[in-house]
Amino acid sequence: MNTLKTSDFDYNLPEERIAQTPMEPRDHSRLLVYNRADQSIQHLHFYDLPRFLTPKDILVVNETKVIPARLLGEKDGTGVPVELLLLKRLEKDVWETLVRPGRRLKPGATCSFGGGLLRAEIIDSTDDGGRRVRFHYQGVFEELLDQLGQMPLPPYIHEKLENKGRYQTVYAKQEGSAAAPTAGLHFTPELMQQIADMGVPIQPVLLHVGLGTFRPVKEEDLSNHHMHVEHFEVTPEAADRINAVRAAGGRCICVGTTSVRTLESASTEDNIVQAQSGDTGIFITPGYRFRATDALITNFHLPQSTLLMLISALMGREEALRVYNIAVEEKYRFFSFGDAMLIL
Repeated sequence: MNTLKTSDFDYNLPEERIAQTPMEPRDHSRLLVYNRADQSIQHLHFYDLPRFLTPKDILVVNETKVIPARLLGEKDGTGVPVELLLLKRLEKDVWETLVRPGRRLKPGATCSFGGGLLRAEIIDSTDDGGRRVRFHYQGVFEELLDQLGQMPLPPYIHEKLENKGRYQTVYAKQEGSAAAPTAGLHFTPELMQQIADMGVPIQPVLLHVGLGTFRPVKEEDLSNHHMHVEHFEVTPEAADRINAVRAAGGRCICVGTTSVRTLESASTEDNIVQAQSGDTGIFITPGYRFRATDALITNFHLPQSTLLMLISALMGREEALRVYNIAVEEKYRFFSFGDAMLIL
């Protein structure tokens, strides 16, 4: 990692390749299948995924649920429009947030949402420019957030999302993410049932997607990049099932980079997944030895992003960039609402 630079993970992406709306139906997204053994590529659709699974495998999904974390309101006393993005619950009514405009929301400031149904008090600043905020309200916070909040779509998506549920996986259960684990957006209940009927177990784990998703890599020298921590959980049942599959010669196929980061954070040097609950700031770059990930389903990621670096660790940097350039030429759709890639 000492020799890696952020600019080593750049590629040219025309703006028209950035998907603005989700594919309907979900599983009709395209699927680029890349085989590391012979560096071959197939161009298929996501509903073709079962062709590459066997009953010996296990499919690992991240069951986090996105909260409507974007709040639009005004600063008390001035009426200046403000925006809060909830990132992580620290205490019952205290959250780590991103705020805009930051110069107007310094410690001590207050702002209101929904005509005063929800008020926020800025407690202090965080090390990376965010704010710790205490909320004041009557009733149930989650109900107010569902009423007043918007889904926190990434800044490269400019079209309004008509259906909140389309920025949510069909298997989302545990609320807490500020962004969707987007590789899972391609699954339909019918496709999941087809996979289960094949005898392929679908095993949930948890990682709440937080600040790192919204932070670009600012350091050219990757050894200086600081990953923000995110909460993850691997249950004893999940650890046992994954270890049993791999011990029997099956593959652990992760759905999304968040599932990879969860399992790699919970794995030992001798490739055993352990039941764990905690925070992870794992930063996976080329040279990393994967302990629990045998294959990966993922979307196409931003240039110079930590997610592209993780993909490069699995495929090799030059191969990853070669395949991405082919995907651009073949007019694949990129980023959160874009197409998918299966890395075998």
